[in-house]
Amino acid sequence: MTSRWRATLINVLITMRWSASVGTTSRTVSTACGILCHHFKERRANVCVLKRNEEMTCYSSVAGITTELSAEAQYKASRAQILDKATEYIQYMRRKNHTHQQDIDDLKRQNALLEQQVRALEKARSSAQLQANYSSSDNSLYTNPKGSTISAFDGGSDSSSESELEEPQSRKKLRMEAS
Repeated sequence: MTSRWRATLINVLITMRWSASVGTTSRTVSTACGILCHHFKERRANVCVLKRNEEMTCYSSVAGITTELSAEAQYKASRAQILDKATEYIQYMRRKNHTHQQDIDDLKRQNALLEQQVRALEKARSSAQLQANYSSSDNSLYTNPKGSTISAFDGGSDSSSESELEEPQSRKKLRMEAS
């Protein structure tokens, strides 16, 4: 009930109580009943208008379906046939939507699986890079400043480093001899 009708109803009830307490004629009460009856008549008319609009919408929808079906089938169909065709189409669309939804769910599952694989590959790649960096830093421990590798078994000297060590000693000997 709208606020306008509530206010009207309250006014009618107040008028009825006031008229009863004052002792006025039943004319006031009859006008109050007339207002209430008018309210219910108006409400019923609104309901009827809404029903008519709904029926017209339904009829226009059936008419639209009829024109489309008659254009396809080249015959005039009854309402029952039209509604039957419409229900078949609705069921067909529901099945189609269901299969599409299943496809979407499958794709979502595949997407999640691929995302997990990508994360695993990125993790493996980053750990491989760390190992490569670690191994390159390990290799620098086993190379001398000139770039030749040092064996762990020869005490930090290789054949080229021995000859290099001998040359400076021989120079020192030469210098000592010259002086």
